[in-house]
Amino acid sequence: MTKQIEANTNRPGFWSGALFGTVIGMTSLLTYQYFSGILRRPRLISKAIHFVEDQFETQEALALFIATENLRSAIQTRHLTNHSSKKILHAGYRNFRESWARDFGFAAYGLLALELYDTVKETLEAFFWHQTPEGRLPVKLHSIHYVTRFLYSFFGREQPMETMLKPKYSSGHGAPSLDGQGMLVIAALTYVHKTEDITFIQTHWEQLRLAVDWLERYRTGPGGALLHQGAYADWADSIDRRGRVLYTNVIYWKALSEMSSAAASMDLKEQAADYSAQAESVLQAIDTRLWRPDLGYFVTSDGLDQLSSDGNLLAIAWGLAKTEQAQSILNVMEEAGMSEPVPTRVVYPSYPVELVALENLLGRLPNYHTDASWLWIGGWHVIALVRTGHVDKAHQLVARITGVIVRDKQVNEVHAPNGQPLSSIWYKSESPLSWNAGMIIYALKIFGSEHGETDVLALITKTAK
Repeated sequence: MTKQIEANTNRPGFWSGALFGTVIGMTSLLTYQYFSGILRRPRLISKAIHFVEDQFETQEALALFIATENLRSAIQTRHLTNHSSKKILHAGYRNFRESWARDFGFAAYGLLALELYDTVKETLEAFFWHQTPEGRLPVKLHSIHYVTRFLYSFFGREQPMETMLKPKYSSGHGAPSLDGQGMLVIAALTYVHKTEDITFIQTHWEQLRLAVDWLERYRTGPGGALLHQGAYADWADSIDRRGRVLYTNVIYWKALSEMSSAAASMDLKEQAADYSAQAESVLQAIDTRLWRPDLGYFVTSDGLDQLSSDGNLLAIAWGLAKTEQAQSILNVMEEAGMSEPVPTRVVYPSYPVELVALENLLGRLPNYHTDASWLWIGGWHVIALVRTGHVDKAHQLVARITGVIVRDKQVNEVHAPNGQPLSSIWYKSESPLSWNAGMIIYALKIFGSEHGETDVLALITKTAK
């Protein structure tokens, strides 16, 4: 019998079979442990704000209260090292319980309106902590792989908060995030302007200069003025809008303009003049290459003729567009019904399906960045109307935005053409989304200033009985 066993174990098939069985067993064990770890996490709970409507004097006040609570709920203390932690703004709760540069960059406007200065400062510090020697800033700070993140959401479980945050420097398709880099610069300088935190800008000035220098390497084309981006690289990362994209370059212009102002405030005259000249060259290139008088708006890119609401509205709100250009853009958007039923739709006319990423087609969300609507864009739409003197039209958009928020009892991520939160069997709209919430707060502050109400915090306090 012993000789028979020895004979069997000496056969190659025995060892290959034993090895195969061991691998299968270990794989099964690891898979079991992996999914058990996910399923042991606490279940996701609704972040909807339940209320009695007559507690608030107006729909706007109630919506502002909901947006404020949603934004505050996204602030979490996270570890950068074993001995260092920061108060970080997360993008969301269900799907994106991590900090994204571009999301935070826009949400920072709302945080500053609420005087949540520490969160802005510490989130900026967390991103600057991970800046590379070349000046590149992370796309996001996260702690788990995107597949695992999806599974937490799919099974309705909370993502872990105990693990250390780590940087990710490229988008899901491997391209650098030029818009996220620019928005961090803008957020930092907006924070300094709002708080007069001289120590912060003195500490991080060289990092800000490095960040802008890193962007400069992507300037291409005639005169080398505009940034050139890869496919699926900006916030509309399900769309192959590559090349010199309006939205990204408006952000670049704004970052350069803010750097010029900041340098001037520190009496750095040569740097201020240099950034001002760069900003002017970007503005002229946008006007020359992307403005289409026959269409009445800035086109999406040098390869796409659509009206993308992101770049056009930012151009108006930030003062890049001339008065007649701003009026023309708003007219085209109104004629196209881009703010109905939920302000505001991403693009008109829609991008062709061949530009939509495969994963969105398979996930049955092809319209995520096409005919869907995003409230953060609606916020900039309100601001653009206010800046151009169309307060009555701005009021109409505010009524739609606040009505949707009150109806949903939270600030959802994205809405389908029927006005309901966008979803499929594989994906549910993030709820709440801090980017949207922050921008709505900021937009209502700008809108409120036209009615003699300049303090968002006072409005919340005054209208809650």
